[in-house]
Amino acid sequence: MGVEVVTGGAVEAVAPAKEVSVAVAPGAAAVAKNTSFREESNRLGDLKDGERKALAELRAKVEEAIVEGKLFDLEDTTAATASSKVKVEKKKKEKKEGKKKKEKVAEEKKAEVDVKVEVAAAATEEKKTEEEAVEEKKAEEAKVEEATEEKKEEATAEPAEEKKQEEEAATAEDAGEAEKADTAAPAAAVVVDKDVALWGVPLLPSKGDEATDVVLLKFLRARDFKAGAAFEMLRRTLRWRRDWTTLPSASATSSSSDAVPEGACRLDGADREGHPVCYNALGVFADDAVYRAALGDGEGRARFLRWRVSAMESHVAQLDFAPGGAASLLQVTDLKGSPGPARKDFRVAIRQVVDLFQDNYPELVARNILINVPFSYYAFSTLFYPFLTQRTKSKFVVARPSKVTETLLKYIPIEAIPVKYGGLKRDGDTEFSAEDAEIAEVVVKASSTETIEIEATEGDTTLTWDLTVLGWEVGYKEEFVPSDEGSYTIVVSKGRKMGAAEEAVRNSFRAGEPGKVVITVENATRGKKKVMFRHKAKSSSAKKC
Repeated sequence: MGVEVVTGGAVEAVAPAKEVSVAVAPGAAAVAKNTSFREESNRLGDLKDGERKALAELRAKVEEAIVEGKLFDLEDTTAATASSKVKVEKKKKEKKEGKKKKEKVAEEKKAEVDVKVEVAAAATEEKKTEEEAVEEKKAEEAKVEEATEEKKEEATAEPAEEKKQEEEAATAEDAGEAEKADTAAPAAAVVVDKDVALWGVPLLPSKGDEATDVVLLKFLRARDFKAGAAFEMLRRTLRWRRDWTTLPSASATSSSSDAVPEGACRLDGADREGHPVCYNALGVFADDAVYRAALGDGEGRARFLRWRVSAMESHVAQLDFAPGGAASLLQVTDLKGSPGPARKDFRVAIRQVVDLFQDNYPELVARNILINVPFSYYAFSTLFYPFLTQRTKSKFVVARPSKVTETLLKYIPIEAIPVKYGGLKRDGDTEFSAEDAEIAEVVVKASSTETIEIEATEGDTTLTWDLTVLGWEVGYKEEFVPSDEGSYTIVVSKGRKMGAAEEAVRNSFRAGEPGKVVITVENATRGKKKVMFRHKAKSSSAKKC
């Protein structure tokens, strides 16, 4: 992997402590504070016109949703409304079927009346003479017709009136159902909470908190500044967080089987831009006992996920969401000794973590650096890479074992990189702090040797130094050479070959007389090597003062 390096030219001596003079040999230069990448700006003035327009649109959507109480349950409201409409339609259908039955009953009654009239007329006709029968028949027929007409009017008037009343009642009932459906959702929705927040940042734009825009910009960038898609992503994240609280947290359990191995995930220092650095060491899960404890039972994956989410929440709490602040993490994942693709549960658990973080923690990782990457990783990565967005993929940086320190140095100062990764940072260090000594560097060309001299102008002085070589694979030795030519040279550290996996060297020497410590670095390889170091001196006379 091509990595930017810092080059220096002029010689720069490090200031001595008290009256002790400490000199560095020519060729050493102070390391420049190089910043090779910068997170996208969260300041409103730095956004493009289209980005500002999208932010304004998202702000309006969030404001409206919070004020109307629809931020969480809009989907539930829609479902309730649809269900109510189905019920109304069902009742309408039942009423129509009832009306048809009533009309059929009315027709049957009319037919019965006609039959009764005909029977009565036949019985009377037998008792009459032909002339009387004819006259009476005419009169009877007229009466029958008149009665029939009245019956018809009654038979038809009653269903018509009843139908009218039923239609009016149905209309009123439908209107009531519709109104009830329209008002049911807000009544069932979550109580309006104008203090709703995400990662400790209020989401209601009208509150005027500048951090609100920083959070909203993360969702916009995750969705290519499409306000609608960003709003839906924000809603899903909030709903997930609300539902996630119903699950037991990793810290809530006291069982030893739930304990996560020490060092598996921790924050340690900051990068050049001030982002907190999160180190993940997956190699701890290679141990069978640890693996079984973490992922070995039916609840293993769920427990692993709860632990990782809990860790992420604690890390996000360290971020500064103010415009210009460090609003994302630099994540370093060490794959050295990690379980291979054969560990299915581990592979699935990692995939779940990646998916969950991509969906619910957008733009909270500035860079994701994978170090000590084995060849098997490339086969493993093909399983989850297709599910990553292009933006997420662009944040991955991969470093083989021989390039770990060089890669980390591109983003993190050497004094903030842990010694296990070739840096100078030691846990609980009482010798050096960031203000103690400036970092200097020396370039050792191919097939050549360079020396670093740390000089003490008086006796009874203790010299202490930290030194690392990027990539090592060099010869290394340390000697003290007295200023008095009659004194003997003292071997501080005999010459030895330093392999690629060496940690930074820390050593000290108490000089009983004036002289200098000479550090020799021999580079027998075909490529140049870079030495980075710091040192300090303490004299007994300075302590007495």
